[in-house]
Amino acid sequence: MTSRPVTRRRALTGLGAAAGAALISVTLPPLARAKGNIRDVRLQAGPTTARLIGPEGPETAVWAYNGRTPGPVIRAMQGERLRVHFKNTLEQPTTIHWHGIRLANAMDGVPYLTQPPIEPGQTFTYEFDAFDAGTYWYHPHFNSSEQVAMGLAGALIIDEPAPPPVDRDVLWVIDDWRLTKDAAIASFDRPFHDMVHGGRFGNTVTVNGQIANDVPVTPGERIRLRIVNVANARIFRLIFTGHRPWLAAIDGHPVPPRQFDEGQLIIAPGSRADLIIDMTGKPGERFTVIDNSPEGIRYRLADLAYGPAPATQPPARRAPEAWADNPLPEPDLDKATRLELVMEGGAMGGLESALYKGEKLTGRELARQHGMAWSFNGVVHPPMQYGEHSHPMFTFKKGESVILAIRNDTAFQHPIHLHGHTFRVLTRNGKPVPDQPWQDTVLLTVDGEAEIAFVADNPGDWMLHCHIMEHQKSGMMGHFRVA
Repeated sequence: MTSRPVTRRRALTGLGAAAGAALISVTLPPLARAKGNIRDVRLQAGPTTARLIGPEGPETAVWAYNGRTPGPVIRAMQGERLRVHFKNTLEQPTTIHWHGIRLANAMDGVPYLTQPPIEPGQTFTYEFDAFDAGTYWYHPHFNSSEQVAMGLAGALIIDEPAPPPVDRDVLWVIDDWRLTKDAAIASFDRPFHDMVHGGRFGNTVTVNGQIANDVPVTPGERIRLRIVNVANARIFRLIFTGHRPWLAAIDGHPVPPRQFDEGQLIIAPGSRADLIIDMTGKPGERFTVIDNSPEGIRYRLADLAYGPAPATQPPARRAPEAWADNPLPEPDLDKATRLELVMEGGAMGGLESALYKGEKLTGRELARQHGMAWSFNGVVHPPMQYGEHSHPMFTFKKGESVILAIRNDTAFQHPIHLHGHTFRVLTRNGKPVPDQPWQDTVLLTVDGEAEIAFVADNPGDWMLHCHIMEHQKSGMMGHFRVA
């Protein structure tokens, strides 16, 4: 069948869209072969094309790792060492950040802070130990609002020595894209509107680089579903119709399995979730997974399509048990240093004034003269600029326990991400959080608060930023130092 132009209705991929072929590479590949205790991986960033809206639609010019978006799944065993040989064939510099991974500062991939940018044609080798099992991902930190939106993202899986008992291990990298009616990635000519509002929202939602497709399942099977949100700005609110998944891990780290609050999984940009889902449907049944967007447009991610019943009756399923914890240092809450991080800026309230490179400017001056819109603790931090006017927001002694109270004084939600460290979420809006989960990205609701606690045990200068890429680009970022 020949390609034809995509219409706006088809690009939106709403609930009425027709199902296509089964999702490609949804079941995780086997472990790569290792040389001794080191896994060597080759990765290259460059331009290519992808059929985001299905085999009948036009191709989209994207940027990708190893010619595909999302990039190849990088997979290793907990305790092994990863060595990633990277080459940049883009026409602009780039880096790779290993999101959620505790590693040496020089491998963190932040341009000008932890490494020089990797120029076009240059190579760089990243090497680090996989201390923590779980679901992580990788993406650029140079011009990330554009490079991630163009398709540069991939999953990083660190397997447990004794993985949980499931029938299949499945990965969904979920994303949204702002496409034109011809399926081209829309231009980046509205940066200020996106920066002062909710970020660059797309009009096309994909799972593993494809619009809504069938996911074949078998009655009675138990699946581990790993979900990675690589969108620039979309906070997904997933509803699994006809099913009751258990949330078993957040940001790679196990939690006592529980079923969703309010029947939906809320997963912000940069965040990950591991689910356990029992396929309780009957042969021939179909159940839709929906993004329950508050904007009023419901996106269909996939259909769970039931095939024939297995030849033998599946065993009776008990509720899943908690998985083994990762070896994370426990903060001493009684002796912890207490600090505050206040977010201000954006539309509908805005930024009255803030410091920018040592000069106090009004919000209007910051916007018109510098394209900045957000602040941390009254300071605007321009991205990729670490000079004489860039100072750590906080400095900690190695091994110091920290409690950071984060307050969102804006009209928008913000997922706040710490580099090089993992924290416990203690409270939200003054209420204790059950089980105090380990996370590296925490979502702050409008006018919301959260307390997080961690041990500053990883020496170096580390980024702290909103993972809505356009907010990071326009000032909602900074760094802290562990010495």
